[in-house]
Amino acid sequence: MLTALDDLTRRVDELVVRVERLEADQQAARTDRDRLEGEGTRADAPRSDQDHDDHDRLTTLEQTVTQLETQLSTTVDRLDGLEANEPDETTETHQTDEPDETHTTHDQTTPTDPDPIEARLTAHERKLAANKDRIAELQSRELEKGAHLLAATVDVDTVEVPENRLERIRKDDGRQYYRLPEQADPLERGGSVTLAYGDLLPIQQLARMDDEMLRSAANALPTRLAAKLWQARTDPSVGDDPWEPGCKDIAEYVTASDLKHWIRRQEPGISDTYAKKLVSRVIDAVLDLSNNRVAVRKRNQRKNGLEYTERRLVLPADVEIPGETTTDDSRGEGSRGEGSSGEGSSGEET
Repeated sequence: MLTALDDLTRRVDELVVRVERLEADQQAARTDRDRLEGEGTRADAPRSDQDHDDHDRLTTLEQTVTQLETQLSTTVDRLDGLEANEPDETTETHQTDEPDETHTTHDQTTPTDPDPIEARLTAHERKLAANKDRIAELQSRELEKGAHLLAATVDVDTVEVPENRLERIRKDDGRQYYRLPEQADPLERGGSVTLAYGDLLPIQQLARMDDEMLRSAANALPTRLAAKLWQARTDPSVGDDPWEPGCKDIAEYVTASDLKHWIRRQEPGISDTYAKKLVSRVIDAVLDLSNNRVAVRKRNQRKNGLEYTERRLVLPADVEIPGETTTDDSRGEGSRGEGSSGEGSSGEET
């Protein structure tokens, strides 16, 4: 904008100079014409021709001056118009920016339209929650009637039953079910109950836990070792089994010396002295957690010509272990394993 104004101003100055020169020439031509007219008849023919030429020249100069004045007037008007419009354009530009800012602010403050996909997802979530509540209500009422429901289909956190207690059991079909404690299934689905979790000995319950659960359930090292020792007896997949088959009235046993070496294999880094102390503590833990199903007996041994007495942790053949059978086999009068019981009831409040 400033460059255009400068160019117009420069052109106006040039035109003004040209007009002034032409006006001076016009004034000189008029003076010459008046002088020639005053001489009258004294002018001869050649002089008359000269006067005619001067008259034509004067006319041409007048036309040129008139054109230049018109052009100068037009240029000045245009320049005035540009100068007058410059602040208006600046103001207009500023005013034009303000609606944009207002529009931007409006866009920022105006809430966006709800996403139709998100709205559909919300509706589906509400429908699923309502259906889940209906299923939980139906399952709660069926459990109260004595039904045994498949564990995979029951959400124990939503089912509401008396005293908030459910029992998880396993039946002859190998599947797990939930029921109210000691409730028989009127439909007798899945066969009879093989073994309930609450019927297991404490040491059996601990032996079925993984390492993380066992560590959270039993803080004492002797208790955890007692559970692992029992698991080694009943679970062939463990591998490191210190138990030995017995004879006559003893189903299985483990000697104190073998137990010491087994402890050191289970807990690398402990000393032999500490392992000897752990032997007595582990035996006490097994006795307590098995509800005295096992016993401690002493037997005289001879080694390298020396006789000594060694303790043994024995499992009598006639003792009843939940889930285990007592049939004759090559290992003695008792057989390992806990039947097909698997996990029984939780017996826990939900």
